[in-house]
Amino acid sequence: MTEAPHPDRADSTPATQEAPAAPRAGVITLAATPIGNVADASQRLCAGLAEADLVAAEDTRRLLNLAQRLGIHVAGRVIAFHEHNERERAGELIEAARAGQRVLMVSDAGMPSVSDPGYRLVTAAAQAGVPVTVAPGPSAVLTALALSGLASDRFCFEGFLPRKPGEQRRALEQLAGEERTMVFFESPRRVHATLEVMAEVLGAGRQAAMCRELTKTYEEVRRATLGELAAATAAGALGEIVLVVAGGQSVQADPRDAARPARAWGLGLPAPSAQERGPGLACRRPSDHDIGVSRGGLRGGTADRSGRGRRPAAARTGGNRAGSRPAPWPEPGGSCGCVNGARGARRGRR
Repeated sequence: MTEAPHPDRADSTPATQEAPAAPRAGVITLAATPIGNVADASQRLCAGLAEADLVAAEDTRRLLNLAQRLGIHVAGRVIAFHEHNERERAGELIEAARAGQRVLMVSDAGMPSVSDPGYRLVTAAAQAGVPVTVAPGPSAVLTALALSGLASDRFCFEGFLPRKPGEQRRALEQLAGEERTMVFFESPRRVHATLEVMAEVLGAGRQAAMCRELTKTYEEVRRATLGELAAATAAGALGEIVLVVAGGQSVQADPRDAARPARAWGLGLPAPSAQERGPGLACRRPSDHDIGVSRGGLRGGTADRSGRGRRPAAARTGGNRAGSRPAPWPEPGGSCGCVNGARGARRGRR
């Protein structure tokens, strides 16, 4: 006689209550595909490819090749669904699900919508009230994170960095203080240049891992500093690459340090050097708005005999008007250690 399942046990749910492997009618299913090893294909992916009425694929040729390697005949209609037509094709998939069809959406490798098509489809389906589910499976992000040897309790995924050098540097500067482990995708053609910029902005001694050809025959994981990885890729790299970078150290900023350069300017003292200013401070001359300067001198103050004006009480005590912050002074000649001087620092804010 079979014992009745206990309601408090984790395995008490009867097997008959499990969702079927095949896609359900009227539901859009996002299915993960292998990132390299075809044996990682899930049972739900295989059932979906064989039984779905409509299969939306990022690349139809790669999908049919995968199905052939899995020994599956795709009986449903196959359509292309990629970043260039996702917005238009999403409506077609939603209407198919409304009509009771079984809809399956796959990307070339990994989980749809994670740096792949699928995000707009899920958003549109949610707005239209059409149910969406996921057939989970391989993920390059989680695989690389697990292999990196870096902290995995808190992490963030940044996808591909911008291709333009200035935009890429500004994106990394915004991540310089990120304390979580960071995961990036990168092209083998650009990985060396990207690692060099990472070493400059995040620090050459920052620990990282370069994961290449994950789950494939020539899988490789290099664990080293950013500076060492940049040197190791000088001759180039091959295969699909995931970069995992350790988070930065938590640094408690002292607001007095941020205000010191502006106070020095108000007193007519020499501008602080880059070393004195510290790496965490922006590099631009304080504007009239920042410190309350008018053409006739300092607002709220009285002019001295030189006509330069005296600082108001708020400035003398290190205070400033509500909503304004003192900003540091750049080095003479524009050498302030930031991109394109003050103008670049302003563009870098988002």
